[in-house]
Amino acid sequence: MDVLSNEPQTILVVDDDESIRRMLKTGIQMSGFQCYVAEGGSSALKVLDQHSVAVVVADIKMPDMNGLELGRIIKSRYEADLIIMTGYVEDFNYEDIVQQGASDFIQKPVRIAEFIARLKRVLSERVSKTDRLKALADLKLNLGKLQRAMEGIVQAISVAVEMRDPYTAGHQQRVADLAAVVAMEMGLSADDIYGLRMASVIHDLGKITVPAGILAKPGRLSELEYELIKNHVRAGYDILKQIEFPWPLANIILQHHERMDGSGYPQGLKNGEIMMQARILAVADVFETIASHRPYRPSLGLQRAVDELVNNKGIQFDDQVVEVFLKLVSENRFPEFEN
Repeated sequence: MDVLSNEPQTILVVDDDESIRRMLKTGIQMSGFQCYVAEGGSSALKVLDQHSVAVVVADIKMPDMNGLELGRIIKSRYEADLIIMTGYVEDFNYEDIVQQGASDFIQKPVRIAEFIARLKRVLSERVSKTDRLKALADLKLNLGKLQRAMEGIVQAISVAVEMRDPYTAGHQQRVADLAAVVAMEMGLSADDIYGLRMASVIHDLGKITVPAGILAKPGRLSELEYELIKNHVRAGYDILKQIEFPWPLANIILQHHERMDGSGYPQGLKNGEIMMQARILAVADVFETIASHRPYRPSLGLQRAVDELVNNKGIQFDDQVVEVFLKLVSENRFPEFEN
């Protein structure tokens, strides 16, 4: 039995020399492995179709198909490792053989003790590789579960915010959709786009600290009321900063009311001091707010939203973000905002 598992590993020896096949099969079976033999590439493929083979040991020079050709087929169709044997060492070198997919290269005449040692090394590495792949698969599964859990938390937060401010129901999700399309058009990485979408879905989180009467007030806000509204970005940041998300959600939310000329809040950042994700969110937020219907007022119209971006391009809003946004509008990529 193989010391590496409870089940005997299966080896396939492929060589047109019967004496070599017989010698290797005997040594392999005496070492506790199961062994099949084949006299050429075609018969070897039949064995591979019928049995689960861990390692194929193949001569290079055989009449119907050489060992390297057989190896390429094995790599494309099966899970077996490949050990190449040859007596023509001057025609081949180890690096070339391994580069073509072989796990090891043995010179003929074969010494059975060395051969078994090489075979066990290949099997050991095979088990290690299998363990690594399983660990990687488990890690991906756990990361997927964690990501879904985080998405669920973010969605729950979004719902809680909209319960406090029902007059803007759906606003955060629509902003997230807009921001993601713009970010994709601008060539941001998939990870940055995902983080931007997550931040956008809860960018008004801090409004849960604002009195409901102010959130629902349809008329003009007093200076004090406006200051309370402005504090929502800092409040959202303070709530999220202790959570170690894989993306800078807290900072994106903190900066989404900053403006390129430094006139924004809460830090008065300008130009390159503002994260690109926050610049995109700022444009999407303003556009959606103007172009969408609210229970206390109708939509101010797509043209009004476009004019706001054009008039403040390079002043309040990032030039590049606005240009991309206007391009997408002209291509009717946001039909839900059409008049």
